[in-house]
Amino acid sequence: MAASGCQLFFTPVLYLTILLLVVVNDGNVVSARQVRMRMVEEPINTGQNYDNNNEPESLQPKVKPSNFSGPPHLKRLYGRCFSKIIDSYKYEFCPFQNVTQHEQSLRWNPYSGVLGVWQEWSIERNTFKKMLMKEGDECGEKNRQVSVQLACGALNSIVNVSEPSTCEYAMVFNTPLVCHKHSLLVYPTLPGSLQSRWDEIEGELFNEEITQQGYKKKLDKIFQEAGLIMDPVKKEPHKHPEKSNTHDGPQGDHFDSLESCSVAYQALQDEIKRLKAQLEQQGKDGENGPLFNLDNIYT
Repeated sequence: MAASGCQLFFTPVLYLTILLLVVVNDGNVVSARQVRMRMVEEPINTGQNYDNNNEPESLQPKVKPSNFSGPPHLKRLYGRCFSKIIDSYKYEFCPFQNVTQHEQSLRWNPYSGVLGVWQEWSIERNTFKKMLMKEGDECGEKNRQVSVQLACGALNSIVNVSEPSTCEYAMVFNTPLVCHKHSLLVYPTLPGSLQSRWDEIEGELFNEEITQQGYKKKLDKIFQEAGLIMDPVKKEPHKHPEKSNTHDGPQGDHFDSLESCSVAYQALQDEIKRLKAQLEQQGKDGENGPLFNLDNIYT
């Protein structure tokens, strides 16, 4: 019989017949009689974790899930969970909450843990592409994480789970909620003020006032304010920013527009002229004339 994933084996009651011999000091047998003894074998636990209430241990994620975000009609999935057994593992997906994995094995101490907690969307070309579930259980020097792709299907169900790289999982989840061709568009889910800003950014890109990099940065800012993606600074608080090769502007070698690039370039040229003049003056003040020949410096 099975209880909470634990296999309990019972054997029939065993009866042993033992011959008892009563011996006197000289070694002669005085009497002998048979005694029947009853032995009961207790159940064996093969290793599955269980408790007296026949309920699995509850898993505790390390972080709280982000707030609901994305297409409003997907709220129908909120508060529900869907499971599927694939290759001796039971996967449970709770949209906008977490993904867990439970090993279906009789070995000692099978794995049960959190693969990821709801964090943000992956957005490409005005479309919600994947749900990103991060900050799962530790796996070496990193944490487990899952990307969930939503696909059109007649029923809400997990289709497949794979592990493209170590401790990084990819899940495909079918749902009829995404069968309409516009069901995963980002723009309609934004408030009017953010839609207006997006329109302005599209105009700036069309008029070549900003680069593709500047366009993406401004668009990501809109998605952050809408709560669709996380601020990179907040996602990686311990990551040190890369050192900038220039002192003018916060972007280092990267610029949001051609105009800002031209301004930074002109500022560098002016700084070079100033330094050249300062060094030439210091050289002339010496007894032996200029200390440096600066004709070929910075040219």
